[in-house]
Amino acid sequence: MNYPQENIKPYNDSESKTAQVEKMFDNIAPAYDKLNHALSWNIDKSWRRKAIGLLKPFHPQYVMDVATGTGDFAIQACRILQPKELIGTDISEGMMNIGKEKVRQAGLEHLISFAKEDCTALSFTDCRFDAVTVAFGVRNFEDLDKGLQEISRVLIPGGHLVILELSAPERFPMKQLYALYSKIVIPTLGKLLSKDRNAYTYLPQSIKAFPQGEAMTDIIRKAGFSQVTFQRLTLGICTLYFATK
Repeated sequence: MNYPQENIKPYNDSESKTAQVEKMFDNIAPAYDKLNHALSWNIDKSWRRKAIGLLKPFHPQYVMDVATGTGDFAIQACRILQPKELIGTDISEGMMNIGKEKVRQAGLEHLISFAKEDCTALSFTDCRFDAVTVAFGVRNFEDLDKGLQEISRVLIPGGHLVILELSAPERFPMKQLYALYSKIVIPTLGKLLSKDRNAYTYLPQSIKAFPQGEAMTDIIRKAGFSQVTFQRLTLGICTLYFATK
């Protein structure tokens, strides 16, 4: 099935979304962390903690962090969950190069590794991981169904999927405030700090078009998951999904 956000691309209509997202993240990699924390007022750190906390009771030993970016989530997950192995996958070498340096500084190279992977065609064998996490990257999938099916394939039966994704608040007054913020503040800050206005025009457009709440839980269920739940965080700015294969 084709979902609206799959047709929203950062730069043009001719290239594939995957190619453009890779280029976009390579472009904004140096400014990404600073911008991320600024745009979310540092609340993103508490969202990550909450997401990782859902996995803690299950003690996953082999974890994959999809769309790992600069590795913030991977490092936090590794410290809290203490798995035997955590692999961060992404399509952007620029983002992962920053992540590798962070992992080295954190002294976690023996536990965290990085691999360039297209989430719709993962190179890993079936049932390879106990848990898979995706923080703020699922809306960038070129084919959402295929990406989730691949995640299901590489998870063990009973393994868990955690997704954190930005979302558009639905209730007054946050809905109206967020609309202004996404139209004016995000693109302006993005242009100032990253020199790539397209990237931060794409961001609010892709958030708005992405399926939320019950619609997203249905999509996750269809990909081979059960016990799919979601909770809205910070008045609906972010949504946390949890599912079992």
